[in-house]
Amino acid sequence: MLKLVSLALGILVWFLAVGTDQMDTSLRIPIEVLNLPKNLVIYNQYQKEISVTLRGPRGIIQEVRNRPPALSLDLSKAEPDTIVLNTETLTFPLPSGISIVRMQPASITLSIDKLVEREIPITAVTEGYVADGYILKEVSLNPENILVAGPESLISQEHTLKTYVINLSGLNHSTTLPVHLDLSPEFMELIGETTVVAKLTVTDRFVKKEIRRIPINIRDTEQDVQVQPNAITVVAGIPEKLISETPVLSMLFRASVSAGPGTFPRQVAVTVNGVTVPGHEAIQIISYSPTDVQISLIEKESKQAVSLQKD
Repeated sequence: MLKLVSLALGILVWFLAVGTDQMDTSLRIPIEVLNLPKNLVIYNQYQKEISVTLRGPRGIIQEVRNRPPALSLDLSKAEPDTIVLNTETLTFPLPSGISIVRMQPASITLSIDKLVEREIPITAVTEGYVADGYILKEVSLNPENILVAGPESLISQEHTLKTYVINLSGLNHSTTLPVHLDLSPEFMELIGETTVVAKLTVTDRFVKKEIRRIPINIRDTEQDVQVQPNAITVVAGIPEKLISETPVLSMLFRASVSAGPGTFPRQVAVTVNGVTVPGHEAIQIISYSPTDVQISLIEKESKQAVSLQKD
């Protein structure tokens, strides 16, 4: 009888000791989203974990701390909508004897939308002006579009994505440079920091000019010949900077005729070309007059007269 009484008292003391060896602990429990349909996406910054205060026997609490549970959210039946979940109604597996004292935050908000994919064009943003005498002919981007997948409500709002500002001030040549996209925080989260290549095509500004008295050179001749008239007038587009750099504009042109074999006198066509100047675009020949000239032999008397004049 004494042994039975001692055993009963021991068991009672043990239960009393275990029951009083209670403790509280706080844990960060991750939230796991399960079974979200493939055509849906969560697009808001929702709480990825919750803070839970647990109470229970010290030994069991220590086991929970060593192997913390996870809070699983089954979204298999979700539809495009905003869902507010009260954390007090959520459950997760806990050992027997453990109770939940407090859960924070009090609620979790999930914004769910259709997942769509769309190519969005990119627009280059520039400021300033290229150097005097030049024009910005074109700004091209590579790539010109970017494929973005995300919530329909966000993707449908963006008609174009823009680059950070490209400064053109004083630019006098074509160039290629990388440039970042100026993204909203929502798009930055979708596609991350994105860089495209901008090609800036800078060309000469052309000025229309009429240039007189450009001499005609005679080519392919074995005889003494002359042309009438011996100079032409050219209308051409000339780079503005080249005009300021050239003291005599007729130096920028070459006019010529080919004598070749044949009878004299006869009409021959005049060929006109602009001189290629490094650092500038080619001169644009618009028109010239006359387009044909008469080529004829120089008579001996005329040559003698010319010789006497020289003497």
